Amino acid sequence: MNELITAPRDDRKPSFWYGLPVGYVSLDLNPLPEQLMEVVSQLRGLHGQERDEADRALRLYAGIVGLLNANRVQECALGVHPGESGGFTTSVFTVSTLPTSGSPKLVVAGLAGSAADGADEGLRPLELPCGLGYLAEQRSPAPRSTRRPEVNDSAPSHLWQGTVAVAAQSTPELIVLQMVTPDLDSADDYRNILLGIARTLTFTDPTRAGAADEGRKPEEPTGAAAAMRNDFG
Repeated sequence: MNELITAPRDDRKPSFWYGLPVGYVSLDLNPLPEQLMEVVSQLRGLHGQERDEADRALRLYAGIVGLLNANRVQECALGVHPGESGGFTTSVFTVSTLPTSGSPKLVVAGLAGSAADGADEGLRPLELPCGLGYLAEQRSPAPRSTRRPEVNDSAPSHLWQGTVAVAAQSTPELIVLQMVTPDLDSADDYRNILLGIARTLTFTDPTRAGAADEGRKPEEPTGAAAAMRNDFG
């Protein structure tokens, strides 16, 4: 488990933190202008097809970052793990916030209640260290390329998507953790990873918790650190 605790990456004061397991690399959703200018400068040194391909990749990255920011995504991490057949399995993990018109706790309680009653078979309630939440799962058709139809033959036909939502503590928002993978056979494993991350979610600043626990022995972690050890080893 990666011991780094991440927080919302915007201009607001962070209000929640969580841990990412080993194997996930975060996408920079707020690249500095100097970094972009450096990349553009390097592109100018390329020639022919290499320059065209690099330019398309940069435009794709800019488009993805713009889309994620427009949807209040504060974390996007790409995961690559060894597969059982000797290859690799991939996933995308995101954290976003969803504004609510009323109390986010009532929204979560209502959805969790309908899940417990069996009103929606795709939902189930969750008791997390940070409070009540719910888990939603679905399998949906994978998006198909219209510009390059030839890649559709080797692309996955469906994706597994798992979503955990909990109420924010100090803002009228839902905190939404989402995992998506084309590896349907590993859906159980990715569900466990998603739930493990959700169990590390905390509204307590880990730096303050660490200062309060300086007198404790290293082998007795508390708070988010303890949750990460329990869920990811």
